[in-house]
Amino acid sequence: MNGEAAGVVGAGGTFLLLIVVVWQVAVTWRARMLSAREEQYKQLALKYAKLMEDNLELHRRSLDELTQARLSIEALEKRTHAIE
Repeated sequence: MNGEAAGVVGAGGTFLLLIVVVWQVAVTWRARMLSAREEQYKQLALKYAKLMEDNLELHRRSLDELTQARLSIEALEKRTHAIE
């Protein structure tokens, strides 16, 4: 009976050790996945910030071009009214 108890305890300990090892592997894998996902989010945020800066620059250029066009049209209208 003593040998059977030792076998049961040994089997239970081995089973418990396997559970702990699998659990730790799963936790480590999850941490790596979260870390990789966080790095992807950082890269995406940097890309978004760059796109926003580019968009702002394009907007400024468009405003400058529209302002120049408006000034040219106003000058043309003044000349046209002066001729009439």
